Amino acid sequence: MKILTGPCVIESRDNVMRIAEELQFLQDDKNIEFYFKASFDKANRTSLDSFRGPGLDEGLKILQEVKEQFGYKLVTDVHETYQVAPTAEVTDIVQIPAFLCRQTDLLVAAGKSNAIVNIKKGQFLASESMKHPVAKVLKMRGCTEVNYKNSSSNNVWLCERGNVFGYGSLIVDMKNLISMREFAPVIFDATHSAQVPSTGSTTGGNSAIVPSLAKAAAAVGVDGFFFETHFDPSVALSDGPNMLTISELKKTIEDITLIQKALGYK
Repeated sequence: MKILTGPCVIESRDNVMRIAEELQFLQDDKNIEFYFKASFDKANRTSLDSFRGPGLDEGLKILQEVKEQFGYKLVTDVHETYQVAPTAEVTDIVQIPAFLCRQTDLLVAAGKSNAIVNIKKGQFLASESMKHPVAKVLKMRGCTEVNYKNSSSNNVWLCERGNVFGYGSLIVDMKNLISMREFAPVIFDATHSAQVPSTGSTTGGNSAIVPSLAKAAAAVGVDGFFFETHFDPSVALSDGPNMLTISELKKTIEDITLIQKALGYK
């Protein structure tokens, strides 16, 4: 089972290293393929005044330190084409944000890298539409037929994080997990699926529903899970309302592991 988790944004070197140390239990679990996640820049914050992170150069230095000290594989997101090459030199996964999942130049640049490409489904798109972003990346990797096998062997993943439903709400349609899995391995983003978009000058959320969403996805069957976590979400500088504490994360992973084992999923 793939687990992508860590803080939403690199708040400081010390915070990142503290969270990384507390996630050692995932690295030690031989049944988990663990990727440490943190963003060097949150480029789509609601307010101009919101914290964005240290930026590309400083952020990659901190992530490189995490890799060297803990031996973790890494994932972070990119927002512009020039960020892809240096990011792929440090991280194992280059993540395409949901709002940018149709940006051809960004997908092409990611496809030309040697990194795994995790494409988040836009909140505004039907699951069937995600065939096209996958095709853009696969074409850069010499493959024109879009299916699970080709995407898996060419390291292209899709990530579900809910759809906009009315104003200020997201709904997770579990059928999306099934349909997108025809095109690529699917990661379920449980914490962003619990967001309440643009409530005032920040994005809100309801972390209490995260474990239930994750358990539902585990029952449907997915290839992995994405969670954002923090030692104290109440003081997190981004996405705190929908993040899990590290103890909540551990319990949730234990629960989804039991569900997958009971149903015979790997």
